[in-house]
Amino acid sequence: MAIDRTLLWPSQSIPKRGPKPRMTLERIVAAAIGIADTEGLAAASMQRVADELGATKMSLYRYVPGKSELTALMLDKRLGAPPAPATAAQPDWRTALSAWTIEIHRRFSEAPWTLELAVGARVIGPNELAWTERGLAALTGTPLTGAEQLDVLALLSGHARSIVQQQTIVEPEHVTAVLMSGIIEEHATRFPYVAAAYASASVSGVRDDALHFGTDRILDGIQTLISTRTN
Repeated sequence: MAIDRTLLWPSQSIPKRGPKPRMTLERIVAAAIGIADTEGLAAASMQRVADELGATKMSLYRYVPGKSELTALMLDKRLGAPPAPATAAQPDWRTALSAWTIEIHRRFSEAPWTLELAVGARVIGPNELAWTERGLAALTGTPLTGAEQLDVLALLSGHARSIVQQQTIVEPEHVTAVLMSGIIEEHATRFPYVAAAYASASVSGVRDDALHFGTDRILDGIQTLISTRTN
């Protein structure tokens, strides 16, 4: 069922005069986000949000038609707009997209429940669309087509999201190595490459760097493609 897109993209109307209502859409969304942050997305039901606000469930429907609209608003608000550029000078596309990927990973990491909502064909809110705008701006001037530029952003955001999904614990690779150390050593002849890789990582001290490693490798590939178009 299609959602009411006017909630995400309200028209610029003249503010109504009169006393400020006790309940607002902003309060409802903020309460739902607070519940999702502490208890998970499933807990942020219309009834739970109403209880949090000391209101009735039916009263919420005056402001938001249903859960689909509420979660769309929650995602856009919680993700937030991309940070403003530190300087007026536009960095090179690679530096800009690296920072873009690291920051969007941080935003999703702060609220992993947003991953479930940021998938599929849907009406995208202004904050989320601003991330796309910022990423495309970084690629302006490259020989990539519009479709290819969108694919670059899909690759980078998908990489960032997949790392968030893996990072349910801090330093998962290190923790796995600790938990599996005896087993890996005991079965080293059966899994020699696994044993060698973990041993090497232990000696080097470089672990759990898949976010930066993967981002750099994706950008390496894009740089190679751009080079073939410009030579």
